[in-house]
Amino acid sequence: MARDQAYRNAERKIEEARRKGAKELDLGYMKLTELPESLGQLKQLQSLILLDNQLTALPESLGKLKELQSLHLSNNQLTTLPESLGQLTQLQSLILSDNDLTALPESLGQLTRLRSLNLSANPLIALPEWLGEFIYLKSLYLSSNKLVALPESLGKLTQLLSLRLSNNLVTVLPGWVGQFTQLQSLQLSRNELTSLPESLGQLTQLRLLKLDNNRLSDLPPPSPNLSI
Repeated sequence: MARDQAYRNAERKIEEARRKGAKELDLGYMKLTELPESLGQLKQLQSLILLDNQLTALPESLGKLKELQSLHLSNNQLTTLPESLGQLTQLQSLILSDNDLTALPESLGQLTRLRSLNLSANPLIALPEWLGEFIYLKSLYLSSNKLVALPESLGKLTQLLSLRLSNNLVTVLPGWVGQFTQLQSLQLSRNELTSLPESLGQLTQLRLLKLDNNRLSDLPPPSPNLSI
């Protein structure tokens, strides 16, 4: 099958990275509709940028990049993710914002070294319980999905510094949010909240709290260190 120019350009970049033993590869903004299988040969790769393409799927060979620490896939057209992504156990940063994901493969629960996960701007309606296994997570971005509720397991993410949930359909903020004692930024704008849990007062490190465009009648008392 004939390949388009973008695909051939990607193949050349991959071959150059293989020859040089490169640890980083940028294939962003190339209008790629698919990725060459040869990408799986770059087993030394630590950072892979694929943002702003037209990818609807990823090859299983991506799971061969066992040294990968950062994977940037925002602004594509992904509807599913391969199970092999769970083999990237060194991954610390995973950016999947602005795609068409409605669910996440269970194998992703193996990425327990993640520090940053961005799933914003996808049509996700629910989150898997295994997200609670990402106990080293510092930032979790879930804005602009279709989430109605949050799984109880999220309460385990006690290392979180930033949680973004704006522009969803969340009706209740669970009491376990008080376990996020390191949290500095909590964004909940444009949801369906009618009340807030008392445990919110336990978030003594909180510096930014966004609650606009909900159904709240009462807001937290003003604090000199907190921006609302």
